Amino acid sequence: MAYANKKSGQTRLTQWLLIAALVILADQFTKVLILGSFQYGDSRYVTSFFNVVRVHNTGAAFSFLAQAAGWQRWFFVALGLAAAAFIGVMLKRHGQQRLFASALTLILGGAIGNVIDRLLHGYVVDFIQLHYAGWYFPSFNVADSAITLGALLLILDELRRVRRG
Repeated sequence: MAYANKKSGQTRLTQWLLIAALVILADQFTKVLILGSFQYGDSRYVTSFFNVVRVHNTGAAFSFLAQAAGWQRWFFVALGLAAAAFIGVMLKRHGQQRLFASALTLILGGAIGNVIDRLLHGYVVDFIQLHYAGWYFPSFNVADSAITLGALLLILDELRRVRRG
């Protein structure tokens, strides 16, 4: 019986890791397209609220620490890898909790996608720009979107857990 549960848990972990790999592939594929089609700083109008741009972010969310002396690259690589390891453990332990594991999987895929950028380029490639009436939201990418959606799902999971308790 314990063997069957262990095998089932391993299968779930594999499924979550495959989904994270799809997030990473989507993120990296879109970034390759941007790097191949846009020069740094280029912007293309798409709609009245959306542009495709090419910007480089050496910092974290909203360019936090972007102006630091360069140490932040390795700090964010280490932070991303530590988060990925922690999430891997959590997925192994709680992979049967669909909403929770889905949230962690999205965060995992996004974190690794951005770590890959930092290792390859020294910065994260951002290209999605939302704007309205002269106000521009900081540019982001597929990895950032996955991390944000994962964080929202974590909040939803916790709210559901509290309501049940």
